[in-house]
Amino acid sequence: MPGLEHTITIAAPPERVWAVLVDVERWPERIPTVDSVERLDEGPFTVGSSARLRQPKLPEAVWTVTELTDGTSYTWESKSPGVLGVASHVVEPHPEGTRLTLAVTVSGPLAGVGWLMTKARAKRYVETEAASIKKVAEQGEN
Repeated sequence: MPGLEHTITIAAPPERVWAVLVDVERWPERIPTVDSVERLDEGPFTVGSSARLRQPKLPEAVWTVTELTDGTSYTWESKSPGVLGVASHVVEPHPEGTRLTLAVTVSGPLAGVGWLMTKARAKRYVETEAASIKKVAEQGEN
């Protein structure tokens, strides 16, 4: 299954990193690779929560949370014709604060071709997302 994983260390407590990570509605002001996010439900971010994301040079996608361990991790999925995208977000305590791991995988009949065309962009976007979350969490914003 094509995909990638990126891990960074953040000099902030896991609770702060988690708060930034699940505040998806504020991603557009915090993460330059996200143009807009529209939550499609109300209330806490939990299994079943979904959001419509618009990102530069990518088709609009609806992401739905399929797994969530509050304060630690969540996985969400986006389906499009011939491709299933899965993104995981893991927050772990680290001696220097927090270790954040972001991962993306794609599967389905069109995943291989699509991945060849988007792998470099996906890598840049995931690295930018992690760096942006690090910056906000280390500045103490909630």
